[in-house]
Amino acid sequence: MVTGRILGLKPADLKALDKLKTQRIDPDEVMGRSLADRMASLSAELNRRIGVLIDRRGRVTDVAVGDASRIWVPEFGRVRAGSGRLRGLRWVITHVTGEALTRDDLTDLLRLRFDMVLSIEAQTEGDAEVHVAHLRAKKVADHKYEIWKPQRISQLKIDFQEWIEELENDLSRSAKSERTKASDGPRAILAYVQNFGARDSEAVFREMKELARTAGVEVVGEELQKRQKLDPNYVFGRGRMEDLVIQALEMDVEMIVFGQELSPAQMRGLSKATELKIIDRTQLILDIFAQHAKTREGKLQVELAQMRYLLPRLQGRHTALSRLAGGIGGRGPGETKLEIDRRRVNQRIHLLDQRIEQLAKQRLTQRRKRQRNKVPVVGIVGYTNAGKSTLLNTLTGSEVIAENQLFATLDPTTRRLRFPEEREVVLADTVGFIQDLPPDLVRAFRATLEELSESQLLIHVVDISDPDAMEQISAVTETLDELELSDIPVVPVLNKVDQPHDNILRSALRHRYNAVCVSATQSETLRPLIGKIGEQLFPDNDEQDEGAEEIRRFSWKDWKKRREEWSPLQD
Repeated sequence: MVTGRILGLKPADLKALDKLKTQRIDPDEVMGRSLADRMASLSAELNRRIGVLIDRRGRVTDVAVGDASRIWVPEFGRVRAGSGRLRGLRWVITHVTGEALTRDDLTDLLRLRFDMVLSIEAQTEGDAEVHVAHLRAKKVADHKYEIWKPQRISQLKIDFQEWIEELENDLSRSAKSERTKASDGPRAILAYVQNFGARDSEAVFREMKELARTAGVEVVGEELQKRQKLDPNYVFGRGRMEDLVIQALEMDVEMIVFGQELSPAQMRGLSKATELKIIDRTQLILDIFAQHAKTREGKLQVELAQMRYLLPRLQGRHTALSRLAGGIGGRGPGETKLEIDRRRVNQRIHLLDQRIEQLAKQRLTQRRKRQRNKVPVVGIVGYTNAGKSTLLNTLTGSEVIAENQLFATLDPTTRRLRFPEEREVVLADTVGFIQDLPPDLVRAFRATLEELSESQLLIHVVDISDPDAMEQISAVTETLDELELSDIPVVPVLNKVDQPHDNILRSALRHRYNAVCVSATQSETLRPLIGKIGEQLFPDNDEQDEGAEEIRRFSWKDWKKRREEWSPLQD
């Protein structure tokens, strides 16, 4: 049977195409002259591209027909293929528009690992010109394929069996070498479309690399495109997307990670266009949260965020998945598989909401007990990986998990800090914030973040060594505004001063807002911070110094109001 676009073809044309299956070539030949001439002649007569699959015995297994510009590979079932091996099939096609090997042809070569792709010039008579492309073991000029110089069919004088055996041996040795060098994590390309009003691409890629490192993903490439608006189906333009697919196949990439949240339609369009795993920024963050969630409450909150993200992205497959409802008036399609999935996800979301609400009531009981004991609470907030948990450990002598990773802390942790005269403070460490924190995560962790609402003071930890410190300050400010915590007094803490940083920015923030400069790993630098906490929470008399009074007056509203004044400091 001839596959592809057969509409409009006459029965005689289909019969002529079907006869191509009877052609055989010598197994030692790259391409038989008789078969090549017949394909070139038919293609010229029909003004359509024709393709055949040839196995290593020289048999034509499938015949396909397209239009003047495109042709689609027929379904050939399960055939040998794998790391270091080729498909065992040659894909021979004709071209009628002058473009010998198109981007689609090269994508098929890389994706399906054909032995060869041969493109024959459509002509009614004579020795047709042929273009040949095949995979190779090592990249040359950033390409994992090789294209031969165009030549006539009669000039293809190589021993195909010997040539293909040598090529597969090279590929096998290269695959073993790559497996030895490969990291444990999947390989990925980071992709980002910067449209009007979007974040700076350099800052996005820096953050995405950190997210990927934390998630255990190996980043092997970056792809940036600047557009006025995102493509509704492919995010990138169609042509740029096809280039990205070829790049991913050449790099043996398993997934593409996008630096923005994708709509359900974009996720479906990209998955169909690339046949690679497509991950957006929100999914990557959710995966990190799932890896780091240790307690029952943390796991419930992560699952709730995942369910809310999944719900609009469920998609139906086929009406065959429908079930029939019995009884009069109930015949015909009932609930489809998609509807059942949605109902189950909604039920799970409702159940998770109830369980998290129960845990929130338990936390409320604990907070009320602290209030009865009149123990002040100091919340530690800041951007993810700013050093909050390290600061908590150094201040209280605790051993809370503190790693150089994003979102290493998910569950709220409270520790007591003793002051002179038998005074105590509860320090509360919470999940770190991030730019454009996914709304589902904020909603899922709202019960946990309510711990901050009982705080008498907030310590805002800023990683002053990070080049994006100003953007991170804004992200924390906006998130706390959403949580309605902007009226709580704050002590700005500039952390990691022992690492290279912008001295001008540090000096400006320190003097304007009486910020404290510390290194959370060095306990001797924390004395000024402890002093400010004590001045704020335990005033001995009404005559406090000007610095302490400024701290008491300073809140998130002040920080947000004046952050525009800091922007020029970055220059």
